[in-house]
Amino acid sequence: MPVTIQRLTVGQIDAAKAVVIAGSIEFFGHPPKLFEDMEQISTQYAEPAGTFLVLLDGDRVVGTGAIRRLDDQTCELKRMWFLPPYRGKGHATKMCELLFAFARSAGYQRIRLDTAPELLAANKLYRRLGLQPIDRYNDGPGTIFMEKNL
Repeated sequence: MPVTIQRLTVGQIDAAKAVVIAGSIEFFGHPPKLFEDMEQISTQYAEPAGTFLVLLDGDRVVGTGAIRRLDDQTCELKRMWFLPPYRGKGHATKMCELLFAFARSAGYQRIRLDTAPELLAANKLYRRLGLQPIDRYNDGPGTIFMEKNL
């Protein structure tokens, strides 16, 4: 079956959480410290201000990515995680392209994200997609902050 990207359905929420938890444990040795957004997916990522996408291999969730509103002009890229066999194959680039297109269509002027130095491949991808370093904009656990004008 082909690998596809689609909007998260209610029945996929637990599988999406499992992908995020697996990535966090792999890179940081523990589950995400701040998980409130995943407990409130339907409000945190509700359209038209946000969206939550999943990468599917058949009907199995193998990757995630999302957009949520920060303010009328700014959105945030969140929860970009892919299981190891699905990395390095262009899926994250495609996910970002779809998320950036969503952000533009929602009227956002810029997109931000926070990340960590351990996420070498992700940080390389973000730079390649035109995100630039900025000052800290939140009080989350991230230590690298980036932004792109849409």
